[in-house]
Amino acid sequence: MHRSRANGVRLAAASIIGTMAVLTMLSVVGATGAAATSTTTTTTSTTTTTTTTTTTPASRPVPPSAHPTTRFNSGTPNSTIRIFNSKGQLIQYGNQFVRYTLPASSLIPYGEALYSVNCSACHGADANGHPAAGTPGGPYPDLLGLGPATYSFWINSGRMPAAQTPDVQAVRRNPKLSPYQASAVAAYINSLQPATPYVPVVNLNGASLSDGAQLFSLNCAACHTITGDGDALAWNTYAPSLRHVPAQQVAEALRTGPGNMPVFTGNLTDRQLRDVVAYVTEKIQHPQNPGGLGLGGLGPVGEGFIGLALGVGLLALVGFWVGDRT
Repeated sequence: MHRSRANGVRLAAASIIGTMAVLTMLSVVGATGAAATSTTTTTTSTTTTTTTTTTTPASRPVPPSAHPTTRFNSGTPNSTIRIFNSKGQLIQYGNQFVRYTLPASSLIPYGEALYSVNCSACHGADANGHPAAGTPGGPYPDLLGLGPATYSFWINSGRMPAAQTPDVQAVRRNPKLSPYQASAVAAYINSLQPATPYVPVVNLNGASLSDGAQLFSLNCAACHTITGDGDALAWNTYAPSLRHVPAQQVAEALRTGPGNMPVFTGNLTDRQLRDVVAYVTEKIQHPQNPGGLGLGGLGPVGEGFIGLALGVGLLALVGFWVGDRT
């Protein structure tokens, strides 16, 4: 009897302890399950966000800029409008002021043939500036990664292919290649190492000539002179005249900085670029002389010379004539 009662107490105690253990385990499992559920949700959310961020740039690659800047609408793909083809390649960017266009890829084979005949002797078969054996001079400029606007400017302005090599400064001449051929060569060289800036097309409608005049005075007149006639620089170099330069080439020069010219990417927006181009192609290239003779656009210098030569000279002649009669 006594032993039976003791066994019952032990069984009851064991049952209570077992129940408590089961409840504790269930509670731990429940907490662990909740924590696991919360972690899974967080991980899924994080994974989805990361995938979206990394996939978007990869599907639409943007070529690096020869003159990178974080400023929007300043000649680089940081632009309001960006157009991609079916392969995700950037083919055009810009805004309502300037559009930058990539030469068509269909021109690459033709451009390769033109490059081989006209350019490879100096710039090398790979356009890296290492010419073929036996070519005098060199190494010549590396053409890789400069962007189509650079190639377009040098070819369309007649500076390349060069008249003679080596030359301190390439001279502007009648272009040897047509604009179509220049686009083909630009398409081929850019295909070797894609980069921007692309070829600019400037919309001159609504341009501010007054803003263009101020910007030209601050950034360009020091070398090209206020009349745009150009001037001598150091070491047998010079700032060329801006007469008879098309709008596209003015924009290309500002965005690529040929020769000694600085690159105006990042410090001039596309709107300011348009204003400068409009001023150069309208006021510089077609000056108005409301006073009559332009006298070379030299201002007080030319006017003072005319005043001395004609004014004082005529007065002296009149004085001699009056004295003679007296």
